[in-house]
Amino acid sequence: MMSIPRSLSLVALAAILALTACSEAQDTHPAQLVTKRRALFKQFTRTLEPMGLVARDAKNYNPREFKVSALALEQLATQPWGYFTPDSNYPPTHAKPAVWLQAPEFKQAQENFQAKVGLLVEAAESGNLEVIRTAVTEVQYSCKTCHNQFRKDY
Repeated sequence: MMSIPRSLSLVALAAILALTACSEAQDTHPAQLVTKRRALFKQFTRTLEPMGLVARDAKNYNPREFKVSALALEQLATQPWGYFTPDSNYPPTHAKPAVWLQAPEFKQAQENFQAKVGLLVEAAESGNLEVIRTAVTEVQYSCKTCHNQFRKDY
């Protein structure tokens, strides 16, 4: 068996420590509000991405599968907002202070997103691929608009 030279081991250890030092802060809040809302946003992405592929003709359209995804996104669409409490503005949040300083605008962005998701569900039920494409684009645009106003760039 071949042994690793000590100098190489030290380099590897230094690299691991450097990466650890650069890593993002951990969510140490007792309720882990940031972690919970991030998990929901990741689920948004996992649910919406396949629909986006269908809208861009990069994936075959399966009406039943699409409708299930749209309904799943509709259920998710109301869930993360309760985790944006006044005491949830701590590292490792990616939320801008505007979330709390412009609360009515943030609430409006949430409602806009939920409305666009509702239209996506209606489009999915129609089975009309052109209407579906438009609805997917509008949901994605509502995400981007909210991120531009309320999420820090990293």
